[in-house]
Amino acid sequence: MTKNFLSKQVLAIKPSPTIAVTQKARELKAQGRDVIGLGAGEPDFDTPDNIKEAAIDAINRGETKYTAVDGIPELKQAIVNKFKKENKLDYTTDQVFVAPGGKAIIYNAMMATLNEGDEVIIPAPYWVSYPDITQMAGGVPVVIQGDPKNNYKIKAGQLESAITEKTKWVIFNSPSNPSGGTYTKAELKEITDVLVKCDHVWLLTDDIYEHMVYDNFKFFTPLQVEPKLFNRTLTLNGVSKAYSMTGWRIGYCGAPLELIKPMRTIQSQSTTNPTSISQWASVEALEGDQSFMKGWIKEFRERRNLVVGMLNKANGLECGLPEGAFYVYPNCSGCIGKQTSNGNLIENDEDFVTHLLEEQGVAVVHGAAFGTSPCFRISYATSIDLLEEACTRIIRFCAGLS
Repeated sequence: MTKNFLSKQVLAIKPSPTIAVTQKARELKAQGRDVIGLGAGEPDFDTPDNIKEAAIDAINRGETKYTAVDGIPELKQAIVNKFKKENKLDYTTDQVFVAPGGKAIIYNAMMATLNEGDEVIIPAPYWVSYPDITQMAGGVPVVIQGDPKNNYKIKAGQLESAITEKTKWVIFNSPSNPSGGTYTKAELKEITDVLVKCDHVWLLTDDIYEHMVYDNFKFFTPLQVEPKLFNRTLTLNGVSKAYSMTGWRIGYCGAPLELIKPMRTIQSQSTTNPTSISQWASVEALEGDQSFMKGWIKEFRERRNLVVGMLNKANGLECGLPEGAFYVYPNCSGCIGKQTSNGNLIENDEDFVTHLLEEQGVAVVHGAAFGTSPCFRISYATSIDLLEEACTRIIRFCAGLS
């Protein structure tokens, strides 16, 4: 390969750390190692049968051709209905956009709007792809740190201080991946009050975990709290988490038509349309029986309580109780500077997770990947038995540090 063959954009980004740790766990399992993988951000429940049957019916009807670039009319109408019923948001079908996953929504939006040097404010800890997508589009990620004593949520004053004349977007995620932190209506009002005053700044709100909330927590999307932001807000969602459809690759959003149009153009020159069969399955997901979700949420809550309770018994770890998503984000500062029972020095959270995997066979993701250290992320989207065994190994690992 000749010098300067690769673009500066691709050289500036890294492969997804969450995908990398999941792949590492698979490879070790294939070698016969006893590994518990807690890195994947996907529910372990199967896609509900009615959704799978809708996909089969679509195949049998011959729904296997190209569709409109931004989604079939039936799915776009189902999304309009969902936004109205669950979020009290009034979008029209031409203000709705469907893509092959939520990541593609973010990518299309950033590519459509960012020029070299434009700033995108990203609260940390953040989902690993936000900064890299920003950089790929020529933007500059501006990271602000959330408060670990408040489930890593940011304050309105931090946001206001970070906004400059170069700020084009704020990317907001509640419930949060990786912390599980979830903003109350009052907290959202303080955030949106800042944005109302800054009429050059757009808001991308990632609501993908909206249904994963616990202990009677009431979810609100920012636009519900402050309708004045309608003309510069992109509301992102999808079927991956709520319906356990990660592999089906369907994300969607509502946004002003002035943004939807260029996003449509970009998608027409990249992926074209989302998979036709997945779109029909998603119609059923949004319009079909939702009763299974209560059982899933109950199970996730029990797993969360188990994991938090056990991790707080580990030497050197502190783990808060998140209100949403299916992750915990323990602080491991009490383990930094110590040696493992095998004589390996832990200098940072990446060392912690590396030696945890090598010595105890538990795969988690280091906090630096999410912009906040020294921490690590655990996905509790797996069985109670595996979670209990994994936490037992983590406690054993921490007890062996000296």
